[in-house]
Amino acid sequence: MLNHRSRSIVVLVVAFVMITGTGIARAERQPKPAPFDVILRHGLVFDGTGTAPFRGDIGVRGGFIAEVGDLTGHRANAEFDVHGLYVAPGFINFHDHSEADALPTAANMLMQGVTTVVVNPDGRGPLDVVAQLADYASRPLALNVAASIGFNSVWESVIGQDNRLATPDEITRMQGIIVDNLRRGAWNVSAGLDYKPGYYATAAEVVSVIQPAAPWRTSFTNHDRLTPESGYSSRVGMAETISIAEQAGLHPEITHMKVQGHEQGSAAEALSALSAATARGHYAAADVYPYLAGQTGLGSLIIPAWAQEGGRDAMLLRFKDPEQRSRIAHEAELTMQARFGGERGVFVLDIEQPLTEVMQTMGVSAGEAIIRLLERADMHAILSFGREDDLQRILQHPAAAIACDCGASLRSAIHPRYYGTFPRVLGHYVREQQLMSWQDALRKMTGLPATMLGMVNRGYLMAGMAADITVFDPQTIIDRSSYERPIESPEGVRFVWVNGQLAVKDGKLAGTAAGHTLLRSAFMPMRPESRGTRRLMGGGALKLVSTTKDAPDRLRISFRASQRDVDHHARGRLTLRNGDGRVISQSDILGLLQIADGWGSFTTHAVVGQVGRALTVVVDAANPLAPGVKNVYLVQDDAVTYAGTLDE
Repeated sequence: MLNHRSRSIVVLVVAFVMITGTGIARAERQPKPAPFDVILRHGLVFDGTGTAPFRGDIGVRGGFIAEVGDLTGHRANAEFDVHGLYVAPGFINFHDHSEADALPTAANMLMQGVTTVVVNPDGRGPLDVVAQLADYASRPLALNVAASIGFNSVWESVIGQDNRLATPDEITRMQGIIVDNLRRGAWNVSAGLDYKPGYYATAAEVVSVIQPAAPWRTSFTNHDRLTPESGYSSRVGMAETISIAEQAGLHPEITHMKVQGHEQGSAAEALSALSAATARGHYAAADVYPYLAGQTGLGSLIIPAWAQEGGRDAMLLRFKDPEQRSRIAHEAELTMQARFGGERGVFVLDIEQPLTEVMQTMGVSAGEAIIRLLERADMHAILSFGREDDLQRILQHPAAAIACDCGASLRSAIHPRYYGTFPRVLGHYVREQQLMSWQDALRKMTGLPATMLGMVNRGYLMAGMAADITVFDPQTIIDRSSYERPIESPEGVRFVWVNGQLAVKDGKLAGTAAGHTLLRSAFMPMRPESRGTRRLMGGGALKLVSTTKDAPDRLRISFRASQRDVDHHARGRLTLRNGDGRVISQSDILGLLQIADGWGSFTTHAVVGQVGRALTVVVDAANPLAPGVKNVYLVQDDAVTYAGTLDE
């Protein structure tokens, strides 16, 4: 995975190696690497695949996992005895609302065990994600940050707040913004069609705008649009998300999946639509948080769409017209009843009061109270929805990742999910309710979101993966935040490493800021998790494509790797030779082998140029942007270093 200083080098990429330090040097002998930077000893290791855990040690070097297993007799600069604790990959928050001023510390996220976040959900965010991430990286970062390109922001930048059809020229302009951001490193296309002005785009227009993203093999992740015309049907909204993605050639992803209103109790039917889409060839997934209430703008989902057209100032003018005001209040009450259980399901965050108390104080109806509050300021609310049995079904679905719909924040008037999501799943739903196994819940926080994004060297605890690691106490992990006390820190997360640097020590922030900004390349497709017996082998000639100290101009790569579901790592060998055929690096320490249609990758750790380095090899014969090409690329120092093609 590339950070913001990298260059998106060609879209033909098919092999990916991430290493740190100086270039690949000519060497005839393979010396032993230096001691590990860190060894975690005697923990119960959950590798992120969902397979059974095992007792073992983890050695970290240069920000990456160098070896997993029995490291008795090996030395490290720092050692941690984590006996009795569970060791997992750092959690990945797929749907993240982090605030820039909170990212240097990200205390509420690190204390949950989160090490990587994906910002710009619900179709929001800047139009230039590379500039956004560069701005983040100009300050300390406590965790890793990736970014989506937001459909709503793109739509608003061209169409504004008006409810009208887009012209062909406007569609073309929006397509260009989407593709340019994907080419430069955005991970997917996010949307919030329930929010204005994205709400005003027809499904056909959304398809037209995002269709050029199809060759990037990424996802369309959407906050589903619930309309009065559909009776505020969650299932109709989810069906629209799936249909848009399929027509555009993208993978659908239902974000913060829930079943609302009169359809409560039908989660099984909603989830079957995901499975049906996957069966049709469009891998479909979801994310979910473990609460029965959400947080958003007070008026965003309550004030009718026609009243919001033109933006806030236009809405306030409509409030001043008695006839329109009465209609708005009435329709707002119908919406609250259909979606949130009426006025009892609304809590106004900015004044920390239930709407029912506001109504009593003001002596007015629910709709009128909402209008009066919005006339004061653009407030936020917690909105109740759903049933516990629906939530549990969604949490259990194999393609539903855990995501908090929160982010790094310094605010106090927030939803408890900002502090509690991941520990709540592990403490309440795994340990107490036994709704799922530890390994499956941790898979939903690590390996599953990594593959949903297209990441190749995060989300798993194996040789060659980035050293993002979360260690917690299974007996004590639990959320402590509540709607009344939302900023209470959770219990149980003992240690967190971000890129090999200690971020949480003994349950307290360590004060380090080792996060990276992460960019996606075209060779990193969204894909299902790899299952079954799988193999990858080949070889080819590589050319140096970037300036790297002491690196030979040409290399030859050969590799073979195989893995079964019961294996905790792949088996095989990677060999690199210089131009005259001498071996300059060879490794039998393989990590995870991942396979998808026409695509494969594996991670490893090797001594290269007398330095221990993490490597990832990706073979891609299915890139729509490079049809018929089988290239091999090695990426070094966060940039593509070698490129070539596989032998026929």
